[in-house]
Amino acid sequence: MVTADLPELLNRWRRDLAAWAIPEHITAAVADSPWVLPRQVFARRADRMTATPAGPSYREAVAALEPPGSVLDVGSGAGAACLPLLPHATSLTAVDADAGMLDQLAGRAAAAGAKATTVLGRWPDAAVQAGPADVVTCHHVVYNVPDLEPFVRALTASARRRVVLETTLRHPLTALNDLWLRFHGLERPAGPTAADLIGILTAMGLATDFTTWHRPGGRDYANFDELVDVTRRRLCLPPERTAELADALTEGGVDREHPLDLGSSGREVVTIWWDGSAARG
Repeated sequence: MVTADLPELLNRWRRDLAAWAIPEHITAAVADSPWVLPRQVFARRADRMTATPAGPSYREAVAALEPPGSVLDVGSGAGAACLPLLPHATSLTAVDADAGMLDQLAGRAAAAGAKATTVLGRWPDAAVQAGPADVVTCHHVVYNVPDLEPFVRALTASARRRVVLETTLRHPLTALNDLWLRFHGLERPAGPTAADLIGILTAMGLATDFTTWHRPGGRDYANFDELVDVTRRRLCLPPERTAELADALTEGGVDREHPLDLGSSGREVVTIWWDGSAARG
């Protein structure tokens, strides 16, 4: 059953994400793109999650992989969601729009004695090529999805047993809002939120369960300088302001010896899961 307020909820989600656009006069003043995709950070996170798998998202996926079954990871990055599941998986398919990330994932799967089928593309366009799986995972992707309904419908239609989705309670870039105000005088958005997402899923007629929890941070950055460089690019600051930003991060409580990501790492997150609708073989 789909509720009548679904269109408005979806429109609000789309508007909230559109508000994250950076004014052109700011992006035009720097050479680097603010939409940084630090592959090495994602790779370290995948290694850390694989070495010590834990948390509700992992547990819900493992529970659905009894007996062992196939896994499809949507927006896989380097494999933080799916590689920990390899001991319980009969096969693994990963979808991502970044070829370098998929290479990172495939190499790590091979090192663990498994083969990952990789699909380069965006969801839901890549759904047909990826095919169905027993369990579909999707971690820290939805805040990049303006058109949420077809994205979620395709997740559900691709899962024979369960969809397990993880995301931060708030948009992960809200962690940079004070820095945007400090360096650019720019007020950044506060939404959308995981509560908005759950409201949309409910309005779509999905019978979801969810739990909120704290994912411990880890050393995903090689050093403080790497964190500063990634953050500088995200904030559209030129290289000559690196030292100023480093001081601001330290003032804000970043530990120079153990720097944590200013996004999802160490943040409050929510795990949401629901039954898939793909035919069971």
